Amino acid sequence: MMGATIDVDIGGTFTDCFVVWNDRYGKGKAPTTHYQASVGFKNAIVAAAESFGSSLEDLLADTDLIRYSTTIATNTLIEKTGPRLGLITTAGFEDVMLIGRGRQWADGLTPAEIRNQARAKKPEPLIPRNMIVGVRERIDFDGDVMVPLDRDQVLEKLQYLVNKGAMGFVVSLLWACMNPEHEREIRDIINEEYPDTYLGNMPIILSSDVSRKRGEYLRTTTCILDAYLHRDLAGQLTSLNEELLDDGYDKPLMIIHGTGGMSRLSHTAAVDTYNSGPVAGLLGGTEISRIYETPNVLITDVGGTSFDFGVITGGKAGFYDMFPTIERWRVQTPLLEVKTIGAGGGSIARVPETGSRITVGPQSAGSMPGPACYGLGGKEPTVTDADLVLGYIDPGYYLGGKKKLDPRKATRAIREKIADPLGIDVLEAAMSIKRVVDSTMGYEIFKEVVLKGYDPRDFVLLAYGGAGATHCCGFADALEVEKILTFPYSSVFCAFGGSVMDILSVYESTAPYAFYDHLTDSYFCEFEDFNHSVEEMLHLAFRDLKGQGLDVDQAVFTLELEMRYGTQHFTEYVESPRGLLASEDDSREICERFTEKYKSLYGESAAYPEGGIEVLSQRLKALYPVPHHEFPTYEPAGADPAAALKGTRGVCWDGLGLSDTRIYDAALLRCGNEVPGPAIIETDDTTCVLPEGWRYTLDRYLNGAIERVSEVK
Repeated sequence: MMGATIDVDIGGTFTDCFVVWNDRYGKGKAPTTHYQASVGFKNAIVAAAESFGSSLEDLLADTDLIRYSTTIATNTLIEKTGPRLGLITTAGFEDVMLIGRGRQWADGLTPAEIRNQARAKKPEPLIPRNMIVGVRERIDFDGDVMVPLDRDQVLEKLQYLVNKGAMGFVVSLLWACMNPEHEREIRDIINEEYPDTYLGNMPIILSSDVSRKRGEYLRTTTCILDAYLHRDLAGQLTSLNEELLDDGYDKPLMIIHGTGGMSRLSHTAAVDTYNSGPVAGLLGGTEISRIYETPNVLITDVGGTSFDFGVITGGKAGFYDMFPTIERWRVQTPLLEVKTIGAGGGSIARVPETGSRITVGPQSAGSMPGPACYGLGGKEPTVTDADLVLGYIDPGYYLGGKKKLDPRKATRAIREKIADPLGIDVLEAAMSIKRVVDSTMGYEIFKEVVLKGYDPRDFVLLAYGGAGATHCCGFADALEVEKILTFPYSSVFCAFGGSVMDILSVYESTAPYAFYDHLTDSYFCEFEDFNHSVEEMLHLAFRDLKGQGLDVDQAVFTLELEMRYGTQHFTEYVESPRGLLASEDDSREICERFTEKYKSLYGESAAYPEGGIEVLSQRLKALYPVPHHEFPTYEPAGADPAAALKGTRGVCWDGLGLSDTRIYDAALLRCGNEVPGPAIIETDDTTCVLPEGWRYTLDRYLNGAIERVSEVK
């Protein structure tokens, strides 16, 4: 039997832990310690160990696998704490990063910020102009060397960067994606001048190692970000790994990637860790999709500051960001798509001076001072304050009673900032805040689903995060969704998502090919270059799998092709029926798969084979399966939930007044118990708000199934 598995997700406020041990699971939470991530990391594991009645040492001694998703990369970018870097590029192209794309000013901005163009600015470059140098060399678009690398000039420019205080080097040369020879020569020169034995040895990041796709600007931004994040990640994660060794854990530390996979610390690029927590939650949704045999799932995570959501179709998390962006920089890393908006428990409600309607977010009160009801000095009304005033949250049972809330301060903030300016009652103002945030979340999900060619009514919604169960029925109404699932581990769902992940690495290569020519009605049949590119990615995959001590024969390889109709801008990824192509029939089948997918997304009449069909790039996925915990099932104990009834309290459902509402203790509910709305179901880390027209049932997995029992009004 496999030993314990530990999954840790470090967020901005809390570090979450999900542990599977002896066919049971436990969870733990601890405040995130920004000064040293390993402190909060270990505290969360200690809390999870206590749920088993055990100690950290005993748990680690029987642990076979630790998986970790982190926000260190995000914090480094926000706080601009990365090292001083030098960029070496092709002579004549030193200003590419400063010029940027024509619309670079909009990258990473919210729609509201984009509309306010007068205030929009380009991001400050991570490498200033005086730390960018060009060297004489040239490789053409086919990868042929046109101008050899000038070694003496490399040495001269290298010394200049060192004298300027460079603590690392980014090497990004023109067309290095087609031939990395010159980049590797520069790396060898730097290593000769500053070998490992010197204290001044500095990391060297080659663009051809980070990305093999075309696009000089995007490849360089990806490489710069990887180098900028490298030091902080390497320092903290290496230190964490050493501490785990000291505590008795002698196996590899696995790092979760924003690409949807994970690998050992020693085989992880810094840029791959970005957004890994929300992506783990998305992949947790695919496991729920499998368990419930529900192919279409919407994942929603309502936290304190943000609202994350993603789309799963066909049981797979198959949507990647079309224009992946890390903070304010577009990149070439294939990031799984999880959308984020500024809406959560700490989102601030305001009445604009120029209008009479309430806005909620994206500004947040954060955890300090936090919502007004925290009593820590916050004066602005937030969503949490509104939930408290409406009676959804018990002020004495917030976080299981660990934190007491002050209803008077919440009421005062809403009255002064919202109710009085609008000339309405406090309850009506609080209900308006709830309705605005719910409709905002619902609209964003609706827009995303419809733009992908699907109907939200065909999906099951997963609600997690601290406030997910509180607001899920509200934004489900906007979607006309019929069923919602909540979980006893909702507050650590992203950590749970890590527990169901396999070891996965993703490799990409630019490979433009014309796969179908309408004029000649012919399909692609020149396979040598195509297969060679795939074989190169397979070679890298074999190397990385063997480097992690894994059996290549147990790995599963999947080839995806980025395709489009000729002259069109937008692309779709299609899974190839085989890795290496051998006949024109293979090309025909790939084109047919693309056409079918295109029709399913955009309609029968949208297909445009007359324009030809192109393949722009290849994506190879190397997956190594890892055993997952299978949740047990339970026999129904009857529908009556009376044993879990705690009592009643006044709750506002219409904005007009408080009504006596039944309050249930989720820990006392049993399989098969049914709770009709209106009702409140409380746990120690979240509250489920169940309006009239909905029914909550504890299902055979002990998850809460919330189903609509009346029509949407």
